[in-house]
Amino acid sequence: METIHVPISELGVGRVISEDIFANTQYPIIFKDTMISYVHLQVFQAFNISHVPVYKGQSDTQAEKKETNIEVMIEEIPTFRKVYNRSVEQFKREFKNWEAGAKVDIAKARTIILPLVEMVLEDRTIVFDLNEYSNPKDYLYHHCIATALISAVIAQKLGYDRGMTIQVAIGGLLADCGMAKVHPRIRDKKSPLTEQEFDEIYKHPIYSHNMVKDLTILKETMKEAIFQHHERLNGSGYPKGEKIANISVFAQIIAVADVFHAMTCERVYRSRQSSFKVIEMINESEFGKFDIKVVRALIDIVADLPIGTIVELSNLERGEVMFVNKFAPTRPLIKLLHSGEIFDLSKNRTFYISRIITNM
Repeated sequence: METIHVPISELGVGRVISEDIFANTQYPIIFKDTMISYVHLQVFQAFNISHVPVYKGQSDTQAEKKETNIEVMIEEIPTFRKVYNRSVEQFKREFKNWEAGAKVDIAKARTIILPLVEMVLEDRTIVFDLNEYSNPKDYLYHHCIATALISAVIAQKLGYDRGMTIQVAIGGLLADCGMAKVHPRIRDKKSPLTEQEFDEIYKHPIYSHNMVKDLTILKETMKEAIFQHHERLNGSGYPKGEKIANISVFAQIIAVADVFHAMTCERVYRSRQSSFKVIEMINESEFGKFDIKVVRALIDIVADLPIGTIVELSNLERGEVMFVNKFAPTRPLIKLLHSGEIFDLSKNRTFYISRIITNM
Protein backbone atom coordinates (compact mmCIF):
# COMPACT_ATOMS: atom_id res chain seq x y z
CA MET A 1 0.00 0.00 0.00
CA GLU A 2 1.14 3.54 -0.72
CA THR A 3 2.59 5.69 2.06
CA ILE A 4 1.60 9.27 2.77
CA HIS A 5 3.12 11.60 5.36
CA VAL A 6 0.43 13.16 7.54
CA PRO A 7 1.03 16.21 9.79
CA ILE A 8 0.67 15.50 13.50
CA SER A 9 -2.13 18.07 13.71
CA GLU A 10 -4.20 16.01 11.23
CA LEU A 11 -3.24 12.57 12.48
CA GLY A 12 -6.10 10.53 13.89
CA VAL A 13 -6.09 7.62 16.29
CA GLY A 14 -6.58 4.37 14.38
CA ARG A 15 -4.28 5.08 11.40
CA VAL A 16 -1.51 2.51 10.79
CA ILE A 17 2.20 3.36 10.62
CA SER A 18 3.66 2.36 7.25
CA GLU A 19 7.39 2.66 8.11
CA ASP A 20 9.57 2.23 11.18
CA ILE A 21 9.95 5.63 12.87
CA PHE A 22 13.36 6.69 14.19
CA ALA A 23 14.28 9.82 16.16
CA ASN A 24 18.09 9.94 16.26
CA THR A 25 17.86 6.48 17.79
CA GLN A 26 19.52 3.18 16.95
CA TYR A 27 16.20 1.37 17.08
CA PRO A 28 12.72 2.54 16.02
CA ILE A 29 10.68 4.38 18.63
CA ILE A 30 7.55 3.02 16.90
CA PHE A 31 7.49 0.07 14.52
CA LYS A 32 5.88 -0.36 11.10
CA ASP A 33 2.26 -1.62 11.12
CA THR A 34 1.60 -0.15 14.58
CA MET A 35 -1.93 1.22 14.99
CA ILE A 36 -1.73 4.76 16.37
CA SER A 37 -3.16 5.33 19.86
CA TYR A 38 -3.32 8.41 22.06
CA VAL A 39 -0.07 7.34 23.75
CA HIS A 40 1.69 7.33 20.35
CA LEU A 41 0.50 10.89 19.70
CA GLN A 42 2.19 11.94 22.95
CA VAL A 43 5.40 10.18 21.89
CA PHE A 44 5.40 12.02 18.53
CA GLN A 45 5.06 15.34 20.35
CA ALA A 46 7.81 14.45 22.82
CA PHE A 47 10.24 13.69 19.99
CA ASN A 48 9.13 16.76 17.99
CA ILE A 49 8.05 14.62 15.03
CA SER A 50 6.00 16.83 12.70
CA HIS A 51 4.87 14.29 10.02
CA VAL A 52 4.14 10.57 10.33
CA PRO A 53 4.15 7.96 7.52
CA VAL A 54 0.82 6.08 7.33
CA TYR A 55 -0.86 3.88 4.75
CA LYS A 56 -2.83 5.86 2.18
CA GLY A 57 -5.26 3.05 1.36
CA GLN A 58 -6.92 3.21 4.77
CA SER A 59 -10.27 4.94 4.34
CA ASP A 60 -11.58 7.58 6.71
CA THR A 61 -14.40 5.18 7.60
CA GLN A 62 -11.90 2.50 8.60
CA ALA A 63 -9.89 4.98 10.63
CA GLU A 64 -12.98 6.31 12.34
CA LYS A 65 -14.14 2.79 13.14
CA LYS A 66 -10.75 1.88 14.58
CA GLU A 67 -10.64 5.16 16.50
CA THR A 68 -14.06 4.38 17.99
CA ASN A 69 -12.90 0.91 19.00
CA ILE A 70 -9.75 2.34 20.58
CA GLU A 71 -11.75 4.95 22.46
CA VAL A 72 -13.86 2.16 23.93
CA MET A 73 -10.68 0.31 24.93
CA ILE A 74 -9.21 3.47 26.48
CA GLU A 75 -12.29 3.97 28.59
CA GLU A 76 -11.71 0.50 30.00
CA ILE A 77 -7.91 0.43 30.30
CA PRO A 78 -5.90 3.54 31.05
CA THR A 79 -6.42 4.25 34.72
CA PHE A 80 -3.15 5.52 36.16
CA ARG A 81 -2.69 2.32 38.17
CA LYS A 82 -2.92 0.12 35.06
CA VAL A 83 -0.57 2.30 33.02
CA TYR A 84 1.80 2.41 35.99
CA ASN A 85 1.83 -1.37 36.48
CA ARG A 86 2.48 -1.91 32.77
CA SER A 87 5.34 0.59 32.86
CA VAL A 88 6.92 -1.11 35.87
CA GLU A 89 6.84 -4.47 34.06
CA GLN A 90 8.35 -2.91 30.93
CA PHE A 91 11.07 -1.25 32.98
CA LYS A 92 11.79 -4.51 34.80
CA ARG A 93 12.39 -6.22 31.44
CA GLU A 94 14.75 -3.42 30.40
CA PHE A 95 16.61 -3.72 33.72
CA LYS A 96 17.06 -7.46 33.22
CA ASN A 97 18.49 -6.70 29.77
CA TRP A 98 20.99 -4.30 31.34
CA GLU A 99 22.00 -7.01 33.80
CA ALA A 100 22.72 -9.23 30.80
CA GLY A 101 24.92 -6.54 29.23
CA ALA A 102 22.50 -4.71 26.92
CA LYS A 103 22.90 -0.98 26.36
CA VAL A 104 20.32 1.54 27.57
CA ASP A 105 17.69 2.17 24.88
CA ILE A 106 16.69 5.79 25.50
CA ALA A 107 13.73 5.54 23.09
CA LYS A 108 12.27 2.67 25.11
CA ALA A 109 12.91 4.57 28.34
CA ARG A 110 10.97 7.55 27.02
CA THR A 111 8.12 5.39 25.80
CA ILE A 112 7.89 3.72 29.23
CA ILE A 113 7.78 6.92 31.27
CA LEU A 114 6.10 9.54 29.05
CA PRO A 115 2.46 8.44 29.44
CA LEU A 116 2.88 8.44 33.22
CA VAL A 117 4.59 11.84 33.22
CA GLU A 118 1.68 13.30 31.25
CA MET A 119 -0.79 11.97 33.80
CA VAL A 120 1.18 13.10 36.86
CA LEU A 121 1.75 16.61 35.53
CA GLU A 122 -2.00 16.90 35.05
CA ASP A 123 -2.72 15.68 38.59
CA ARG A 124 0.11 16.06 41.09
CA THR A 125 -1.86 14.34 43.85
CA ILE A 126 -0.95 11.03 42.18
CA VAL A 127 2.48 11.24 43.85
CA PHE A 128 0.76 10.68 47.22
CA ASP A 129 -0.15 7.14 46.17
CA LEU A 130 3.11 5.98 44.57
CA ASN A 131 4.40 4.42 47.79
CA GLU A 132 1.24 2.29 48.01
CA TYR A 133 1.95 0.73 44.60
CA SER A 134 5.42 -0.43 45.56
CA ASN A 135 6.34 -3.72 47.22
CA PRO A 136 9.58 -4.92 48.83
CA LYS A 137 10.17 -7.65 46.23
CA ASP A 138 10.12 -5.35 43.19
CA TYR A 139 11.02 -2.17 45.06
CA LEU A 140 13.89 -1.15 42.79
CA TYR A 141 11.75 -1.06 39.62
CA HIS A 142 8.95 0.82 41.37
CA HIS A 143 11.51 3.20 42.84
CA CYS A 144 12.98 4.11 39.44
CA ILE A 145 9.55 4.83 37.97
CA ALA A 146 8.43 6.81 41.04
CA THR A 147 11.66 8.82 41.23
CA ALA A 148 11.12 9.83 37.60
CA LEU A 149 7.56 10.99 38.27
CA ILE A 150 8.34 12.88 41.48
CA SER A 151 11.32 14.52 39.77
CA ALA A 152 9.06 15.66 36.92
CA VAL A 153 6.52 17.17 39.31
CA ILE A 154 9.26 19.04 41.23
CA ALA A 155 10.77 20.33 37.97
CA GLN A 156 7.36 21.55 36.84
CA LYS A 157 6.80 23.25 40.21
CA LEU A 158 10.17 24.99 39.87
CA GLY A 159 9.04 26.44 36.52
CA TYR A 160 11.01 24.36 34.02
CA ASP A 161 9.46 23.99 30.57
CA ARG A 162 7.94 20.77 29.28
CA GLY A 163 11.06 19.65 27.42
CA MET A 164 13.34 20.03 30.43
CA THR A 165 10.73 18.50 32.74
CA ILE A 166 10.69 15.38 30.54
CA GLN A 167 14.50 15.30 30.54
CA VAL A 168 14.48 15.45 34.36
CA ALA A 169 11.96 12.60 34.44
CA ILE A 170 14.21 10.46 32.23
CA GLY A 171 17.17 11.37 34.43
CA GLY A 172 15.21 10.19 37.46
CA LEU A 173 14.22 6.99 35.69
CA LEU A 174 17.83 6.13 34.75
CA ALA A 175 19.57 7.40 37.89
CA ASP A 176 19.74 3.88 39.35
CA CYS A 177 20.24 1.96 36.10
CA GLY A 178 23.78 1.27 37.33
CA MET A 179 22.30 -0.96 40.05
CA ALA A 180 22.04 -3.52 37.24
CA LYS A 181 25.83 -3.79 37.48
CA VAL A 182 25.75 -4.46 41.23
CA HIS A 183 25.58 -8.17 42.03
CA PRO A 184 22.04 -9.24 43.02
CA ARG A 185 23.49 -10.92 46.11
CA ILE A 186 24.44 -7.46 47.37
CA ARG A 187 21.56 -5.53 45.83
CA ASP A 188 18.85 -7.79 47.26
CA LYS A 189 20.51 -8.66 50.56
CA LYS A 190 18.06 -8.61 53.50
CA SER A 191 20.65 -8.61 56.29
CA PRO A 192 23.00 -5.65 57.03
CA LEU A 193 25.61 -4.95 54.37
CA THR A 194 29.34 -5.24 55.05
CA GLU A 195 31.66 -2.30 54.45
CA GLN A 196 32.81 -3.87 51.19
CA GLU A 197 29.20 -4.35 50.06
CA PHE A 198 28.39 -0.74 50.87
CA ASP A 199 31.40 0.32 48.80
CA GLU A 200 29.93 -1.56 45.84
CA ILE A 201 26.52 0.06 46.29
CA TYR A 202 28.22 3.48 46.43
CA LYS A 203 29.61 2.84 42.95
CA HIS A 204 26.19 2.60 41.29
CA PRO A 205 26.07 6.31 40.24
CA ILE A 206 29.37 5.72 38.43
CA TYR A 207 27.92 2.66 36.71
CA SER A 208 24.78 4.60 35.82
CA HIS A 209 26.81 7.42 34.28
CA ASN A 210 28.86 4.96 32.25
CA MET A 211 25.64 3.48 30.89
CA VAL A 212 24.14 6.83 29.81
CA LYS A 213 27.21 8.89 28.86
CA ASP A 214 26.96 8.07 25.12
CA LEU A 215 23.20 8.65 24.78
CA THR A 216 22.87 11.58 22.37
CA ILE A 217 19.24 12.39 23.21
CA LEU A 218 19.98 12.83 26.94
CA LYS A 219 21.34 16.28 27.81
CA GLU A 220 24.83 16.52 29.31
CA THR A 221 23.37 18.30 32.34
CA MET A 222 21.16 15.28 32.95
CA LYS A 223 24.06 12.84 32.64
CA GLU A 224 25.85 14.91 35.27
CA ALA A 225 22.72 14.83 37.45
CA ILE A 226 22.61 11.04 37.24
CA PHE A 227 26.24 10.87 38.33
CA GLN A 228 25.62 13.30 41.21
CA HIS A 229 22.20 12.26 42.51
CA HIS A 230 23.68 10.85 45.73
CA GLU A 231 25.91 13.87 46.38
CA ARG A 232 24.87 16.16 49.24
CA LEU A 233 25.46 19.90 49.60
CA ASN A 234 27.35 19.43 52.88
CA GLY A 235 29.82 17.01 51.29
CA SER A 236 28.40 13.89 52.97
CA GLY A 237 27.30 12.21 49.73
CA TYR A 238 28.96 9.97 47.17
CA PRO A 239 30.68 9.02 44.89
CA LYS A 240 32.98 12.10 45.10
CA GLY A 241 31.82 13.95 48.21
CA GLU A 242 31.09 17.11 46.21
CA LYS A 243 29.79 20.25 47.93
CA ILE A 244 27.33 23.06 47.14
CA ALA A 245 28.95 24.86 44.21
CA ASN A 246 29.76 21.68 42.30
CA ILE A 247 26.37 19.95 42.51
CA SER A 248 23.75 20.69 39.84
CA VAL A 249 20.18 21.64 40.66
CA PHE A 250 18.97 18.73 38.51
CA ALA A 251 21.00 16.33 40.67
CA GLN A 252 19.28 17.86 43.69
CA ILE A 253 15.82 17.42 42.16
CA ILE A 254 16.48 13.73 41.52
CA ALA A 255 18.08 13.38 44.98
CA VAL A 256 15.08 14.82 46.81
CA ALA A 257 12.67 12.70 44.73
CA ASP A 258 14.81 9.62 45.38
CA VAL A 259 14.94 10.13 49.15
CA PHE A 260 11.25 11.08 49.42
CA HIS A 261 10.05 7.93 47.67
CA ALA A 262 12.54 5.66 49.46
CA MET A 263 11.49 6.93 52.89
CA THR A 264 7.76 6.65 52.18
CA CYS A 265 7.93 3.06 50.89
CA GLU A 266 7.74 -0.24 52.66
CA ARG A 267 11.12 -1.95 52.51
CA VAL A 268 12.37 -5.32 53.69
CA TYR A 269 13.87 -3.65 56.75
CA ARG A 270 11.46 -0.72 57.29
CA SER A 271 7.72 -0.02 57.28
CA ARG A 272 6.09 2.66 55.12
CA GLN A 273 6.08 6.23 56.46
CA SER A 274 3.71 9.15 55.92
CA SER A 275 4.53 11.57 53.09
CA PHE A 276 3.98 14.46 55.51
CA LYS A 277 6.30 13.02 58.14
CA VAL A 278 8.98 12.30 55.54
CA ILE A 279 8.89 15.78 54.03
CA GLU A 280 9.34 17.22 57.53
CA MET A 281 12.32 14.91 58.11
CA ILE A 282 13.90 15.99 54.83
CA ASN A 283 13.31 19.63 55.70
CA GLU A 284 14.54 19.39 59.29
CA SER A 285 16.78 16.43 60.13
CA GLU A 286 18.33 16.40 56.65
CA PHE A 287 18.73 20.21 56.57
CA GLY A 288 21.92 21.29 54.85
CA LYS A 289 22.06 18.30 52.52
CA PHE A 290 19.52 19.47 49.95
CA ASP A 291 18.82 22.64 47.96
CA ILE A 292 16.18 24.50 49.97
CA LYS A 293 14.38 25.63 46.77
CA VAL A 294 13.92 22.00 45.73
CA VAL A 295 12.75 20.93 49.19
CA ARG A 296 10.27 23.81 49.36
CA ALA A 297 8.91 22.87 45.94
CA LEU A 298 8.23 19.34 47.20
CA ILE A 299 6.69 20.71 50.41
CA ASP A 300 4.36 22.89 48.32
CA ILE A 301 3.33 19.84 46.27
CA VAL A 302 2.76 17.53 49.24
CA ALA A 303 1.17 20.11 51.52
CA ASP A 304 -1.06 21.77 48.92
CA LEU A 305 -4.23 20.92 50.85
CA PRO A 306 -7.40 22.81 49.94
CA ILE A 307 -9.62 23.89 52.82
CA GLY A 308 -12.07 21.07 53.50
CA THR A 309 -9.65 18.24 52.66
CA ILE A 310 -10.28 15.20 54.88
CA VAL A 311 -7.14 13.71 56.42
CA GLU A 312 -6.24 10.93 58.81
CA LEU A 313 -3.81 11.70 61.63
CA SER A 314 -1.15 9.41 63.06
CA ASN A 315 -3.45 8.67 66.03
CA LEU A 316 -6.09 7.44 63.51
CA GLU A 317 -8.35 10.44 64.15
CA ARG A 318 -9.91 11.94 61.04
CA GLY A 319 -10.39 15.63 60.49
CA GLU A 320 -11.06 18.43 58.04
CA VAL A 321 -8.41 20.97 57.03
CA MET A 322 -9.56 24.38 58.25
CA PHE A 323 -6.47 26.55 57.72
CA VAL A 324 -2.97 26.07 56.26
CA ASN A 325 -0.16 28.04 57.90
CA LYS A 326 2.32 29.08 55.20
CA PHE A 327 5.15 28.82 57.74
CA ALA A 328 4.19 25.21 58.58
CA PRO A 329 2.29 23.92 55.52
CA THR A 330 2.54 20.24 56.53
CA ARG A 331 0.87 21.08 59.88
CA PRO A 332 -2.49 22.73 59.20
CA LEU A 333 -5.34 23.51 61.57
CA ILE A 334 -7.62 20.46 61.71
CA LYS A 335 -11.24 20.15 62.88
CA LEU A 336 -11.73 16.61 64.20
CA LEU A 337 -14.75 14.92 62.64
CA HIS A 338 -15.97 12.97 65.67
CA SER A 339 -15.83 15.80 68.22
CA GLY A 340 -15.56 19.07 66.31
CA GLU A 341 -12.44 19.89 68.34
CA ILE A 342 -9.91 22.20 66.65
CA PHE A 343 -6.47 20.59 66.51
CA ASP A 344 -3.43 22.74 65.64
CA LEU A 345 -0.72 20.42 64.33
CA SER A 346 1.84 23.25 64.28
CA LYS A 347 1.61 23.43 68.09
CA ASN A 348 1.11 19.72 68.79
CA ARG A 349 4.01 18.03 67.04
CA THR A 350 3.33 14.63 68.61
CA PHE A 351 0.92 13.89 65.77
CA TYR A 352 1.12 14.36 62.02
CA ILE A 353 -0.99 13.73 58.93
CA SER A 354 -0.66 10.07 57.97
CA ARG A 355 -2.72 10.20 54.78
CA ILE A 356 -5.30 12.09 52.75
CA ILE A 357 -8.77 10.52 52.63
CA THR A 358 -10.12 10.59 49.09
CA ASN A 359 -13.12 8.28 49.60
CA MET A 360 -15.37 8.68 52.64
